[in-house]
Amino acid sequence: MSKILVTGASGVLGKKTLQRLLDRRPASDLVGLVRDPAKAQDLAELGVEPRTGDYLDPESLRKAFVGIDKLMLVPTHAFTDRRTAHANVIDAAVGAGVQHVVYAPIIRDEGSTFSMKEITAEDEFTQAKLAASGLAYTLAEHPPFLDVITPYMGADPYENGVRVPAGDGRFAAASRDDLAAAQAAILTEEGHEGKTYRLTGGPSVSFAEMAEILSAIHGSAVPYVPVSDEEYLDAMRTVGFPDFAVEFVLTWVRGMNAGEWEAKGKDLETLIGHSPTTTAEFLRAEYATR
Repeated sequence: MSKILVTGASGVLGKKTLQRLLDRRPASDLVGLVRDPAKAQDLAELGVEPRTGDYLDPESLRKAFVGIDKLMLVPTHAFTDRRTAHANVIDAAVGAGVQHVVYAPIIRDEGSTFSMKEITAEDEFTQAKLAASGLAYTLAEHPPFLDVITPYMGADPYENGVRVPAGDGRFAAASRDDLAAAQAAILTEEGHEGKTYRLTGGPSVSFAEMAEILSAIHGSAVPYVPVSDEEYLDAMRTVGFPDFAVEFVLTWVRGMNAGEWEAKGKDLETLIGHSPTTTAEFLRAEYATR
């Protein structure tokens, strides 16, 4: 059996991908790349091999990728040197003889003028680097994560309403568990090389429609309250986002309001073999007992 390595194995998406891979492959086929093996002890207990490597330490990556056939490149965090980090991973994969790389950029329609600082240019750089590398690769394009979307609505929407900048665009967020399952499918099945998958959830919703969903869950009206950008930034600081991240969150909301991640096609459903978790299902589970 071929060896599969997932980078960022101590992070949420990397760890979930390895957990989903365990449904498809024996643990002996799986490797998780971590900077600190102590943070992957739970995976090691399941039989997944932790290998130590740092995106910014090329030699550590070359050692970690020895014997690896397929590699999942989980993007490193924004506000870091993502270009260097991703380039190092790709160069090390080439040097180690990796056969297939899966990368997860953020969805962006061809011709879109929407751009996210710390994300869009770095994704474009990484895709160009992969295209020039000679590696077989697959793009598993992500929408916003469904399971981190609740803070975007502001603190306590039952009490305060859904308070976001105005916009009527719809978006199709997807849970990280569903995205991990799709990535596991790509890494273990044949025929995905050279393809791009748009992993939107569905159905698409607007923030106003999220308020309607919460109203049905709560049994009383949860208003949709458009606010100014300045008020929204202050609110994000109140719910705990650090100053360097509040503009980043606002950019996500602007993209959602513009319909940047509206559902198109059923790539996610096809890859995971069932309908992905919907926004309504997620909110029902998240808010039913509040």
